[in-house]
Amino acid sequence: MPRTANYTVLKKYLPAENFEENYALLSHYIQLQGTDKENLYAEVIRERNINISDIPKKQDFNSEIQIPFTNKDDKFTFIDLFAGIGGIRLGFERAFGEKSKTVFVSEWDKFAQRTYKANFNDDFEIAGDITKINEKDIPSFDICLAGFPCQAFSMAGKHQGFNDNYKGICRGTLFMDVARICEYHKPKVIFCENVKGLVIHDKGRTFKIIKSTFESLGYKVFYHVLNSKDFGVPQNRERIYIVCFRNDIAPETFEFPKGTKKAVSIKDIMDSSPIPSKYYLSDTYVDCLRRHKERHEAAGHGFGYVIRDINGIAGTIVCGGMGKEANLIVDHREHSMIPMTHIKGEINKEDIRKMTPREWARLQGFPEEYKLVLADTHTYKQFGNSVTVNVIEEIAKKIKECL
Repeated sequence: MPRTANYTVLKKYLPAENFEENYALLSHYIQLQGTDKENLYAEVIRERNINISDIPKKQDFNSEIQIPFTNKDDKFTFIDLFAGIGGIRLGFERAFGEKSKTVFVSEWDKFAQRTYKANFNDDFEIAGDITKINEKDIPSFDICLAGFPCQAFSMAGKHQGFNDNYKGICRGTLFMDVARICEYHKPKVIFCENVKGLVIHDKGRTFKIIKSTFESLGYKVFYHVLNSKDFGVPQNRERIYIVCFRNDIAPETFEFPKGTKKAVSIKDIMDSSPIPSKYYLSDTYVDCLRRHKERHEAAGHGFGYVIRDINGIAGTIVCGGMGKEANLIVDHREHSMIPMTHIKGEINKEDIRKMTPREWARLQGFPEEYKLVLADTHTYKQFGNSVTVNVIEEIAKKIKECL
């Protein structure tokens, strides 16, 4: 504990029990007087039976007296694993502020890398396959961000879990690379996001292994399922969020945010008209979708296109399959009926269209200035695979409070 001139000044206000801890707490309180954190420290001081009304004010100290443990905006460093297009990073950087910095990024998909580079001005190259990266070559960091691949555990997929193999990479065990890296660097926090099916996959055994792995590395694990619709975006998207604090700084409990519960509809995030005609379905394709849905309904299946009420919310946006067709809307605003591409038939007269890539970006809470630099096919896939930035930001704020 450094001894400064105010040590003697403050000593008479503190009980002998837990003196050093109370001394640090009191100096923090004095430094933070006049800020939004003053009341937080004042409440803790009162709980310790310290008479706060007698304590000198910040202005009572002259320039020669230093207040130890000043609560400057600490600079936290992040690494972004399985980075995708940077949704988790965006949320954390919003919450932690400009002084925080991402020092390492890993993403193996070349198209995601192109979108990432267009939106983040890093002074290092994006690393590729994380399984080939030596943990010793990664700079030290405070917080690990890891949205490890969810397809292996998704209820919409094949539920292969740890046995899931894609292009020679076992996606189900990529979280072990998170463990490998964090075992070496011992960051303050590990943050992960995945599909809610992770909890029940293989009767809960998969999640038990993941949780116990992080605990064995010296972390206290908290997790919760949150829905994006509660955080200011019109999308029904449930995901599990895992927050691991290193044991030496772990709080007793961690309270996940509850969201704003503010009602937002698809109408609120729609592009201005006119919408390019390429997003309106052809009448031939609409008929095809209807026949497809009828066949599945006859067989007792629930597959098929869905037209969403623009005064309601979207379903979970996903890449591949019927991803875009599961969130069709009817948009009667004026638009061209001249096709922009070669289509069978004509543009449908019911005004049924796909949502645009920018509308998908808004469904995920990405800012307007976020650049969409690739063809629509890739952009839809990237947002379907990404995270809801609003949710990440609110969790990150809670993490920052604990740190």
